[in-house]
Amino acid sequence: MAEIATVGAEEWYETIRMGDGVTLIHEPWIKPFFRCNIWHVRGRDRDLLFDSGLGHFSLRDHVSLVSEHKLVCVASHTHFDHIGCHHEFPERCVHRAEAKILADPRNEWTLADRYATDEMFDRMPEGWDASRYAILPAPAGRVLEHGDVVDLGDRAFEVIHTPGHSPGGIALFEKKTGILLSGDIVYDGPLIDDAYHSLVDDYVATLERMHGLPVSVVHGGHFPSFGATRYRQLIDEYLASKRKPGCHLAG
Repeated sequence: MAEIATVGAEEWYETIRMGDGVTLIHEPWIKPFFRCNIWHVRGRDRDLLFDSGLGHFSLRDHVSLVSEHKLVCVASHTHFDHIGCHHEFPERCVHRAEAKILADPRNEWTLADRYATDEMFDRMPEGWDASRYAILPAPAGRVLEHGDVVDLGDRAFEVIHTPGHSPGGIALFEKKTGILLSGDIVYDGPLIDDAYHSLVDDYVATLERMHGLPVSVVHGGHFPSFGATRYRQLIDEYLASKRKPGCHLAG
């Protein structure tokens, strides 16, 4: 069997401008199911970084966008594919329910023990060794709660607590533009509610609560962005799948 080609740090990241000061940073050599969308939002006084990817290659060293201005780094949740480079940014935020994991990101707590394998990649990052993969601790300076605001000066993102996929999952919503940075609670792909700390009851309650949110565009934790119609369709499909006869809502 032929070996998978390798990719160096200089080719690892790609940035795509999405409009409204939002830029997608992603790792295109990771297969789509495992590939985290890293969202950068430009603000007047500081920028926002929502999630930070796998962490094998330095985000700060290889994506100049994240070092051009003062920046606040927020974790949508603490699964390994979303917090790999959080330690590179001194101003860090996470929901209270997962602050312990961000400060002590053991592989069994971040899902790296089961998913951070060679099978993640279309091309292997140079120097990758799954047996040695570990995320560096990144204690949060600010612990977030539902209703808090991440203020960029001219932009304000409200914190929405989204338990279900994980206990401390959050989304960020900008009322002025209708932009929702949704993390892993809703994206245009298979939604995961069977991780070790997922709870289906919580997932259902969260999506019921978020259904009427006046979104204009949703930038999810994985897969392509989408608009309001698709947003409500995805939520309706998930809720319907959990309300089938004989389906018990339990984690």
